[in-house]
Amino acid sequence: MRGFLYGIALQWKLDMRSKSLLVACYIVPLIFFLLMGGIFTSVMPEMENTLIQSMIVMSVSMGAFIGMPPSLIETYGSDIKKMYKANGVPVYLGLITTLVSAFLHLLLTGIAIVMLAPILFDATLPSDLPTFFLALAIYILVSLSIGSVLGLTIKSQAKLTMVAQLVFLPSIMLSGIMFPADLLPNFLEKIGRLFPAPWGFRLMLDRGLCFENLWYLIVLFFAATIICAVALKREGKN
Repeated sequence: MRGFLYGIALQWKLDMRSKSLLVACYIVPLIFFLLMGGIFTSVMPEMENTLIQSMIVMSVSMGAFIGMPPSLIETYGSDIKKMYKANGVPVYLGLITTLVSAFLHLLLTGIAIVMLAPILFDATLPSDLPTFFLALAIYILVSLSIGSVLGLTIKSQAKLTMVAQLVFLPSIMLSGIMFPADLLPNFLEKIGRLFPAPWGFRLMLDRGLCFENLWYLIVLFFAATIICAVALKREGKN
């Protein structure tokens, strides 16, 4: 247990030195929140009721799909994996410590948005904060599981950047956080539902934590878990 906690602490320190993770988990999401929060609430005053959820969906999506996968490439595409094998450390430990560290980073960003949005933009706080943070934790975990698939299956940093953008942009543009999803053409709305963002957005709304909004996220999580298990098995053989 002590070794596991040490691994998480070490990964946290490495992540704090990672420019890609800091930019994707903190700098860009918070700048986007500060700049666009006022614009959204001015153009669409009713968005005060969902501003927190919308900004968190954007932050989590960027951190999970763009910020976290490069850390996995650094772990499993470098001498770190060799050190794991040489010292008898399970190959999956690198994934777990990266997941836990990224989870904490994204949770901190979410907490910052929850604290600042009512003060800066008169945003409405969720009526049930414990339920809201449970929904947030579920959404972060599912998003990170998909980011893990990207980081474990794509070995090239250039390809990873391209694929991550192809996952991130539709997640945001078709999720309903920028404008109501029912304004989209029917086929684009259906494409948007393939990504976790619209489900996570509805899950974090008041009284949104229900099986109707949860089932697809569960499917995504278990599918991603299976793919990651297969990828880690291959990493252990290489």
